Amino acid sequence: MKFLHIADVHLGCTRYNLPESPRDFFDAWLDVLERYGIGESVDFVVICGDFFHKKSVPPETMNYAVAGLQLMKDAGIPVIAIEGNHDQHYTDSDHSWLRSLANWGLLYLLEPVSDGSRITYKEWDDEAARGGFIDVGRARIFGSHWFGASAGWAIPMLTESIGANRREGAFHILLLHTDVEGHQTHPLPAISVAALKELRSVVDYVALGHTHMHYEIDNWAFNPGSIEVTNISEFRETRGAFVVEVDDDNNVRAEHVQDYRQRPFQRLRFEVDNIASTDDITAGVLELVENQARRAEPGKPEPILEITLAGRLGIPNSLLEIKAMRERALEITGALHVRIKNHTSPVEFAVAADVEPDATREYVERRVLEDLIARDNRFRPINEKMAGLVVSVKREALAGEDPEKISELIGGGLEGARDA
Repeated sequence: MKFLHIADVHLGCTRYNLPESPRDFFDAWLDVLERYGIGESVDFVVICGDFFHKKSVPPETMNYAVAGLQLMKDAGIPVIAIEGNHDQHYTDSDHSWLRSLANWGLLYLLEPVSDGSRITYKEWDDEAARGGFIDVGRARIFGSHWFGASAGWAIPMLTESIGANRREGAFHILLLHTDVEGHQTHPLPAISVAALKELRSVVDYVALGHTHMHYEIDNWAFNPGSIEVTNISEFRETRGAFVVEVDDDNNVRAEHVQDYRQRPFQRLRFEVDNIASTDDITAGVLELVENQARRAEPGKPEPILEITLAGRLGIPNSLLEIKAMRERALEITGALHVRIKNHTSPVEFAVAADVEPDATREYVERRVLEDLIARDNRFRPINEKMAGLVVSVKREALAGEDPEKISELIGGGLEGARDA
């Protein structure tokens, strides 16, 4: 027996509002099915939640869903799914798009019955297009709900109900959309490994979803990760699908596969500390791009790059050449998209912090100006001369000096400061 285990397809996801994004998720979905569903001649496919990115599904996204599911149906490969937190039905409605797909005969949506104190299973009914478990050859596959923070509470009830519905000689699979402690990327509560292992007495394979990274627990519980990057923060995580073979003695061999069409992502970071010029920051960022950024490769999706500017910025934010950096980075890499994020912070104010309490007003004023001017790296070497010039201009203005003479004073002072 052989099956394909995928999760977190997130059809309809859009990143950076790029029109190419929804197509990326469709391309990954279809390529996985063609390579590892049809190509591996699997007996069935399981999807462990978050098939769609949102409960409200646009027409284009539904077309993508139907195209892949129809491909499997034409190949005679059944697809079995559960709801995840992204595509579960609304609490005030019995309808969801996954249920529509089940009603149309494109997949089997498995749902146990829960009354808050007990979970029960009913076998799949083709006429009603409803059920909590289904038999496909030697496999008996059980579904589950999205339990969220209540997953730990649900495990004992799932264990009891699955135990009551086991089939002699079958290979028992549970589809479960949840985080597991020690393996999660979300800050939300997760079930413990010990709690999960309560299922071991009744289940031969736990097919997990929800966490967008690949992991395995004791060759028994498996999470393939999302098939595509839904957020650039995931770009370092290993993701993909499992092609699972089960021998006649129910021994499991699960191969994690990743060789399919995916959009490459990369995050770079540039520190601006102690860089006093706009040109130097731009040049430094572009040098980083030249040396470390991914390049577009023929026949493959172009990368998406995110460059973060970090550290203490010694020039005004408005002087950063964000547009020029982005355009040049696009030219260098051939990327689909380059995003530059400014996470810098201004140089700290250190305004006359060491001035004695009895200092004269003029001295305090001059020191405040020196410290403020020194915040801009371009003028730090001449901050004392610049402060003196400002004090002199103020004094002349208060004395009623002719504006032309004040203008000459400013011009001469700036010239002298630059030559210093």
